Amino acid sequence: MLNEVEAKKLLEQAGIPVNDTRLARTKSEASSLSREIGFPVALKIVSPDVVHKSDVGGVKVGLVNTAQVQKAYTEIVGSVKEKVPDATIEGVSVQKMGRPGVEIIIGVTEDAQFGPVIMFGLGGIWVEAIKDVVFRVIPVTTWDAEEMVREIKGFAVLQGYRGQEAVDLSFLVKLITRISEFIEKNPRVKELDINPLIAYADGAVAVDARIVVNQ
Repeated sequence: MLNEVEAKKLLEQAGIPVNDTRLARTKSEASSLSREIGFPVALKIVSPDVVHKSDVGGVKVGLVNTAQVQKAYTEIVGSVKEKVPDATIEGVSVQKMGRPGVEIIIGVTEDAQFGPVIMFGLGGIWVEAIKDVVFRVIPVTTWDAEEMVREIKGFAVLQGYRGQEAVDLSFLVKLITRISEFIEKNPRVKELDINPLIAYADGAVAVDARIVVNQ
């Protein structure tokens, strides 16, 4: 499995916008990287043994100075070591905080019968709470992707529910087709999760990503 930093680099090469994310192996390195990236930043544990980072104290957000970053680094590593003692810790990712928007999930899994299948839906906590997602077999066309976006129950949220700004639907369609093309060109990729992808009126950005490849 690629770590988050590696996964985002691969997605960026495929034309998927990602937030600036870099790997720090010490708290002083985290401090230096945070200044380069620009505040506010978020820190996340980077470990192949930790999937749900928040559950083990592996995430700190909204950090606005180097003192907060160093403190957060120490607390994250300490919490993960306590709660997952056998976890291999590669470091902590330092990444630019994204502005608020609509949280989306786009994922790819390998179906035993149909091969690679792409998923689209509302992301963040919503994917677990209401499971508002739809699926298509890869490859998907632009028409398929447009259908996927409009099929979810929360489509009204994308259109600008209760005064919220509508997101760029055409850009979401492009991202779905780009990911489909990426999977076709990279058959070793067996699983992919972007959750969340933050969608805006002027585009979208992946702020968390996971990729599993066959050796």
